[in-house]
Amino acid sequence: MLRISKIFNLNDPGWGRGNQNGSGQNEPPKRPSNQGDGPPDLDQVWADFNNRIKSVFGNKKGGGGFGKPPRSGGFNPSPKAARFGIVFIAIVALLLWLASGFYIVREGQVGVVTQFGKYLKTVQPGFQWHIPRPVQNVELVDIASVRSFSVGYRDNSRNKVLPEALMLTEDENIVDVQFDVQYRLKAGMPLEAGDYSPAADYLFRLVSPDESVRQAAETAMREVVGKESMNKILYESRTAAAMDVKKLMQQILDRYNSGIEVTTVAIQNVQPPEQVQAAFEDAIKAGQDNERQKNEGNAYASKVIPEARGQASRMVQDAEGYRATVVGQARGEAARFESIEKEYAKAPEITRERMYISTLEDVFKNASKVMVDTDGGNNMMYLPIDKLIEQAPTSSVVTPAATSTPSSAVTSSSGTASASTSDASAASRNRLARDNFDRR
Repeated sequence: MLRISKIFNLNDPGWGRGNQNGSGQNEPPKRPSNQGDGPPDLDQVWADFNNRIKSVFGNKKGGGGFGKPPRSGGFNPSPKAARFGIVFIAIVALLLWLASGFYIVREGQVGVVTQFGKYLKTVQPGFQWHIPRPVQNVELVDIASVRSFSVGYRDNSRNKVLPEALMLTEDENIVDVQFDVQYRLKAGMPLEAGDYSPAADYLFRLVSPDESVRQAAETAMREVVGKESMNKILYESRTAAAMDVKKLMQQILDRYNSGIEVTTVAIQNVQPPEQVQAAFEDAIKAGQDNERQKNEGNAYASKVIPEARGQASRMVQDAEGYRATVVGQARGEAARFESIEKEYAKAPEITRERMYISTLEDVFKNASKVMVDTDGGNNMMYLPIDKLIEQAPTSSVVTPAATSTPSSAVTSSSGTASASTSDASAASRNRLARDNFDRR
């Protein structure tokens, strides 16, 4: 190092003035005398520089300056040394070139390696190496982050993009649709060597993959809206429409082998155009009134119909009860008649008498007045039984002295009435029995 510093010492007064000692030895130059006070010769400066460079390699031979014959002490390396220097420089350059092929793939990324511009492989996160440029190249692709965009508006719902938002429904109405889409790259790897990974599909299959996703989203939404009516897309099937758009988008992107996975489709706003907003609000109010009246009618029907069904069921049950009662009574009467008939066959006179007495008993027990017709006369006897029943409690309160004579009179009259009643009853029973027997 000391020798090199001496060679390149610019403070040397003999720099550019040649060897002034005349000995032909490569000795350090000495300060010149006062013979030459002018500027140094450029050729001599170059010759001195070459001599000092050559002295580093230990060669005493050399040449002169520009256009001058070589002098003693010039640089003339051997071929072996020259080859060694070239090989050394080439090895260093090769090592530096190979070292430039190391790279790091971060978590959530994959590296897509191409060789001479053609897809070669996809590498996982970690410390990786590839043949440096221009043989191979690597491009890092983020597969973890979720990308998103809006269709029909930008930043907020007021900043509308009408060419994207206005769509035609099945019933030929126009609606303003605004929705968001989120997507990301698929995280799969190729199953066989040479197959494209999703990241490679994203890079090489489509010219502009992000714009392709936007166009696929708009196309899918227009198709889904075109198959639905206006009222349905406005109020009923937003969620179903978003699911259909997501499914249709994924089919389109898979058909293009884009390597993209649609994660979310969210419809933010659906409304009619601003020019017909007022009329549409009136139509909405009318529809709401119609729906309210339908609900009221359904509520009234829900109240009245069960009551009517209950009343009908009660009437049916009452009718069934009445039928059971009548049938039971008829069957009882028929059974009683059959039993009486059997008894009548055994003893007709006794049975006829019994039936007659029973019939009169049933008739007279509810009668308050009795009319008795006597045989052989035109007079009819009237028996006010209700009056007699009312007078019986009153006569029991009168003193015995005052009521002795009337009592005997009443008794005699009662006996007479009873006898008359018995005779009348016997005659009536006889006639009734004969009539019944004749009818049979």
